Amino acid sequence: MSKSAITLDLLRYLSRTRIRGAAITALGASVAAFAPSVAARAQAPAQQQGAAQGVIPELASSNFAWLVVGVDWLDPAPGLGRGPIRPDPAHPYVGNRDRGQQTPHIGNTKDPVLKPWAAKQMQESNDEVLSGKRGLPFSAQQACYPGGVPAQLLTPALPFYFIQTPKQVWMIWETDQQVRRIYMTDKHSENVKPSWYGESIGHYEADGTLVVDTIGLQAANSYLDWFRTPHTEKLHVIERYKLSPDGRTLDVQIQVEDPDTFNEPLYMARRWRKVPNQLLETVCAENNEDHFGQNLFPMPRAVAPDF
Repeated sequence: MSKSAITLDLLRYLSRTRIRGAAITALGASVAAFAPSVAARAQAPAQQQGAAQGVIPELASSNFAWLVVGVDWLDPAPGLGRGPIRPDPAHPYVGNRDRGQQTPHIGNTKDPVLKPWAAKQMQESNDEVLSGKRGLPFSAQQACYPGGVPAQLLTPALPFYFIQTPKQVWMIWETDQQVRRIYMTDKHSENVKPSWYGESIGHYEADGTLVVDTIGLQAANSYLDWFRTPHTEKLHVIERYKLSPDGRTLDVQIQVEDPDTFNEPLYMARRWRKVPNQLLETVCAENNEDHFGQNLFPMPRAVAPDF
C-alpha cells in the first residue's frame, strides 16, 4: 500500500465539490413535497409535534447538524454484548489522525463470530489489497455507493441532519444526497423488498431515546464497516439514539443480528457532536475517478441513459 494511494483515498473523499443555491433549493423542494410544513417543524421545538409515544428529542434544525471524525465503530456500552469486528492483529489500522503511515482497513477474519463464508470473503478482499492487486479496498462513501444500514452512520468529516414529523423521521447526509426514512409505526410491512436502507420503523421512548428497527437490507456491496464485514438479507439492525443531557452530543447503540453471517449478535456505538451548520450538499461523482491507476472500485453507472 503506497502513501500516494492512501493520500488519493483521502483526497477522493474530502475534495468533493460543495454546491449551494439551486441544489439546495431542489432538496428543499423535495422535502416540501413530502410535507409542506417540514421546514417549520424542523426548526420548531420537537415536543410541539404531538407524537403519540414518549418524549421527542430535539434532533432537527435548519441551523445545526451532527458531525463525527473517524470511520470506525466504538465499543458498545458495558454489558450489552460483544463488540464490532476489529483489525487483523498482524495489520493494525493507522488512521489519518494517528502518527505514522496510514494503512488500509484489514479486518480480523479469524474472529470466531464470523461464519466461514463471511471470513473467506473478507480474507479475499484483504488479500487483494495486501498483494497490491487493488490500491484501496472498497468503501461505499468513496466509491459513491449508499452506505446501507448501519454503515452509513460511519460517514466521517461531513455532517448529517434530521427532519422530524409525527409520521416520519428523515436522516439526510450532506454527502451525495443520501436520505434515509424512518416510519414512526410499530409494525413492519408484511413483504419488504430488499433495498439499500431497507425498511426502518421507529418510536420514541419515555426518556427521549429514538429506537429504530430495520429489516429488508440488500447485501450486494453492502457491509457493516470499513473492514468490509458482509451480511445477508437476513440482517436485522436495532439502533437506539440518545441525546446527552446538555444536547451537545448524540450517541447511538446498535445491535446487529444475522444468523447466516454471525454466530452471535454484534453491538457497536457511534457518537456525533452538534455543530452550527446550514444544509449544504456535497457531490461524490464529480471528478471521482481512478486517475493514478490504483485499480480502485469504479463508481456505479447506469446501463442506459435516463433520457
